[in-house]
Amino acid sequence: MPPHDYLHLITSEGFADYALLDCGAGRKLERFGKVVVDRPEPQALWQPKHAKPEWAKANAVFSASGEDDEKGKWRIDKPVPDAWPVKLALAPSQPSNVTMLCKLAGLWHLGLFPEQEPHWRWMLERLAKVKGEPPRVLNLFGYTGAASLLAAQAGAEVTHVDASKKAIQWGKENQEASKLSAAKIRWLLDDAAKFVARDIRRGKTYHVILVDPPKFGRGPEGEIWDLFQNLPGLLADLAKLLVPENAAMVLTIYAIRASSLAFDQLMREALAKRGGSFDSGELAIRSKAGPLVPTSLFVRWADTP
Repeated sequence: MPPHDYLHLITSEGFADYALLDCGAGRKLERFGKVVVDRPEPQALWQPKHAKPEWAKANAVFSASGEDDEKGKWRIDKPVPDAWPVKLALAPSQPSNVTMLCKLAGLWHLGLFPEQEPHWRWMLERLAKVKGEPPRVLNLFGYTGAASLLAAQAGAEVTHVDASKKAIQWGKENQEASKLSAAKIRWLLDDAAKFVARDIRRGKTYHVILVDPPKFGRGPEGEIWDLFQNLPGLLADLAKLLVPENAAMVLTIYAIRASSLAFDQLMREALAKRGGSFDSGELAIRSKAGPLVPTSLFVRWADTP
C-alpha cells in the first residue's frame, strides 16, 4: 500500500494529573498536577472556548519574546513550587509509580510532554511481547526520562541518552521521586550519533528504540545536530541496533511544519530490509473545551503485529 494510506491522527485525552483545559489565539491553558499554566501554542489558530476569567485561573503565564516562542519568561500570578509532582498513571489496569517533577525552568517547557502518552502505551505493549529475557530499550534524545522510567518500571533494561547535563540530572531526580532507584537505567550524557556508532561496533541490540530528536541541537562537546541533514544517517544506523525479532522503533518529530509523509518514507527506507508494519501521522491532544491541538509528527514501526 502507498505510504499515505497509513497516515492518521492519534489523540490523547490527557490523564488524571494532566489536562489541556482550553486553547486558542496562539495559547494553551493546561493543568499539570495542581498547577495551571498558560503557554504559547502557535498551532491554535482558532479562538478559545472559555472566557477570560477561566484563563485568569492560571498560576503562571509564559510571555514569548519576539517571534521565538522558546524565548521569554514566566509571569507568576499565583504560588508555584520550585518543583511539583505529576504522576503518569496511564490506566487503572496499569498502576504506575512514575512521577515526573515539573518545573518552570526558564523555557516554556515544564519537563514533560504529555502528548506522548499514546507512544508510552504502545511501547509498554511492545515490551510485553518480549519473552525469555528482559527487554532492552534505547531512549535517544531522552530528555527528562518519562519513557525511560515507564519502561524500567515494566522490567526493561534502559539506556537513556541525552546531550543535556541538565536533562540527565532532571531525569535522575524523576527516578528518585518515582521510587525506582533499583530500576536498571543507564543515564548517559552523550552525542546521539557518536553513541549509536559505538554501540554498533560493540554489537549491542535493543528491542525498542525511541527517537525524539530536536530540529537543531548541540552535543556535549559542541557536536552540531541538524534534523534534516543528520536524521537519515542516524536512522540507518539505528536499524542495525534492532534485535532480529520482536523489535520496534518510534520516531517523534516536533518540527511540526515538516511533513509526516517525508518521515514515513525515510523510516521505510532505513528499515526496508526488515519488513514489518508502519504507523505514521500526527499526535494531538484534545482539550476539555473540544478542539484538538497538533503537537508532533510520528512514525512507529514493528516487525510483528
